[in-house]
Amino acid sequence: MHTMINALEDVPCLIRFSDAATHDHTFLKELDLKKDSFVVFDKAYNDYLQYLQWTLDDIYFVTRQKDNAVYKSIKEFDLSDKTSDAILKDELVIVEKGNKSIEIRRVAYWDAEKNKVYEFITNNLEISPDKVADIYKHRWQIETMFKRLKQNFPLKYFLGDNQNAIEIQIWSALIVQLIMLVIQRKIKRNWAYSNMIGVMRFHLLTYINLFKFLENPEKEWWELSSKPPDMQLKLFS
Repeated sequence: MHTMINALEDVPCLIRFSDAATHDHTFLKELDLKKDSFVVFDKAYNDYLQYLQWTLDDIYFVTRQKDNAVYKSIKEFDLSDKTSDAILKDELVIVEKGNKSIEIRRVAYWDAEKNKVYEFITNNLEISPDKVADIYKHRWQIETMFKRLKQNFPLKYFLGDNQNAIEIQIWSALIVQLIMLVIQRKIKRNWAYSNMIGVMRFHLLTYINLFKFLENPEKEWWELSSKPPDMQLKLFS
């Protein structure tokens, strides 16, 4: 499942399914991006020709450089005094793809916490190298979204083994996740998403005002239990 989310909304705005044999980069052609927008994605979606087209369309990207990338450095930018010590290098490189030469900015970043060097590439030459690294960090939002989806909804196993059944189950989980996010943001009480899902799972068959219950669970149950007997559901007559 290939997914694009808006960084300001944290919910999917485009979803496509593909089989394992299809290369990930084909999903990039599905993106409908506005001029001057930024798109951030994993290095598995590497597609230099798409990078070139985005540059011509004034659309910017930030991603990681592939480990086996072949490139030639043509210019190294000076690092200002305001640049973080984590920035090791900021340079312009050229990549040959078929009969086309593609210029890309490459930023080497040292992550002291993970004791690892990350190499970012982008087609934006105006922003600072620190900003390049900061923009890529937003990609973690989609990992958080998938984690939230898999932890709270039954996607570790599938009820059917054909493509249609699998897609229906995934779409159902995505729809419920969206509804739950709307509810979470509408109520005033501060609920952790997983806790809210857990509480609601136990009360799916309870006839009670959902928003009032989530705002004050103890009060809503007290009011329900304090109603006269003739207003309660009678199981035996």
